[in-house]
Amino acid sequence: MKAALRCAQTALSEGEVPIGAVVVCEGKIISRGHNRRTKKQIATAHAEIEAIEKACKKLKSWRIPECELYVTLEPCPMCMGAVLNARIKKVYFGAYEAKGRSLTRELATSNLLNHTVETEGGVMEKECSEILSDFFSDMRRREKV
Repeated sequence: MKAALRCAQTALSEGEVPIGAVVVCEGKIISRGHNRRTKKQIATAHAEIEAIEKACKKLKSWRIPECELYVTLEPCPMCMGAVLNARIKKVYFGAYEAKGRSLTRELATSNLLNHTVETEGGVMEKECSEILSDFFSDMRRREKV
């Protein structure tokens, strides 16, 4: 999760919502990603999508069932769809989606595509939550000026 937080810091330095992700295979990080929606002006430019795409290219397969995903924020439904499609074995996430819109557990256990995904939330939750809270507090403060 520390590596995912470093990716979130990269997003922050680029003015993006600070969310980072890494894909791990056999104990080694094989890809990294961070939010790039603002820079690319593409709705799907999420950290998880970027990391999963890079991992698939590296492993030369759209199925990566030996891999795990670490992400600083609970994945949205689109990203969980990508996780299921890639057959990722487990997702670790830091901060919980505060507004409860993620459906992470429901999607992970629904057996869509004949695949389920283990999930574990709250990994380094404090650090993952703080970077997001600070970003949005700063953004609101700038908007008031």
